[in-house]
Amino acid sequence: MKYDVISADGHVDLIWLPPDLFTSNASGQMKDRMPYVTEGEKGPKWVSKGGGEFGLMNGMGSAGREYVPGQIYRSDRMAETGLFEDGKKGIRRLTDPDLRVKDQDRDGVRGEVLYGILGASNRLGDPEAAIEMMTIYNAWLADFSDAQPGRFAGIACVPNHDVPAAVAEIERVAARGAVRGIEIANSLDMLPLYHPDWDPLWAAASAAKQPVHVHTIGQRKVDTTGFAPMQQRQAFAVQITSFQMGMSRVLMEVIFGGVLETYPDVKLVIGESGIGWIPYVLEHMDFEWEDQFKDLTLKMKPSDYWHRQCKATYQSDNIGLRLLDVLGEENVMWGSDFPHPDGVWPDSQEFLEREVGHLPEATRRKVICENAAKLYGFPLQ
Repeated sequence: MKYDVISADGHVDLIWLPPDLFTSNASGQMKDRMPYVTEGEKGPKWVSKGGGEFGLMNGMGSAGREYVPGQIYRSDRMAETGLFEDGKKGIRRLTDPDLRVKDQDRDGVRGEVLYGILGASNRLGDPEAAIEMMTIYNAWLADFSDAQPGRFAGIACVPNHDVPAAVAEIERVAARGAVRGIEIANSLDMLPLYHPDWDPLWAAASAAKQPVHVHTIGQRKVDTTGFAPMQQRQAFAVQITSFQMGMSRVLMEVIFGGVLETYPDVKLVIGESGIGWIPYVLEHMDFEWEDQFKDLTLKMKPSDYWHRQCKATYQSDNIGLRLLDVLGEENVMWGSDFPHPDGVWPDSQEFLEREVGHLPEATRRKVICENAAKLYGFPLQ
């Protein structure tokens, strides 16, 4: 296969998984704590007996929202392909490997990196059961990836609230094979990534030679109880538009915390983070390090760690692409964000032509193909 476009950011959302996946595979004591499908006012929905709400079965986005024509243009484009109608018929195009490949072929994408169900693990509200849920998902993901060799790079999910469990899962998925990296459940209340409690996870990732991923989840939501409808819409607009900005915290914690100094073999990917803000943060980190923080355990300036060990994904970022000389051509990876409402599927080729078509061929190929191929082991030909 000729790899010309690889999406470094695709998603497998819980609401598109087989309805009995978790209840059928959970250990006896955990079966009643797993997500399952029940009938709701708007159709089948995913819930848990502990009060978890995950959204409509085969619904829109990671939260399983109802698709309403005319509300979100990108969702309308997805709907034109029959995606949501197929979902209502029980045709799970996102979690059937053969059907997913057809949808990627439709978009001109030959390889896809798959992020998983970590938002759902937080909504479960049951930390112990969440570990079991991730283990079941990771096993499913490995089989899914094996079904279409060379097309998918699955990213295994590990918890952020139980580092020993995360380490055990890193070791298990590395021994099993098929997955190409690990993703730490990102939440606004987790310990900073420089905290020493994380050390066993970084060591395990380094030993397993698995790149570590943290995917954007947005920033803390404003409580709009009592707000007028227009103010609620304004709050939502701020939340959606600022979604990627919270990833600056992850980048600063890992670099200033000396994680990349201690583990020079660890590769960090910040997923769906956008890239336009990164040059400012790198410059400011360098400034503050030079000015007052040279007592930190860093042997290089902060931006050097970015260039040596970090990558970021984006789906549309004209400003960031103007700053590739600062970001580094090897540090940026494009992704379609399929099938989320802010993604560019099934119009990826149009976006790529408009945003990277003017770049030198060697640069363009790194951003939309080679960087991801090298990191995840897609066999370039």
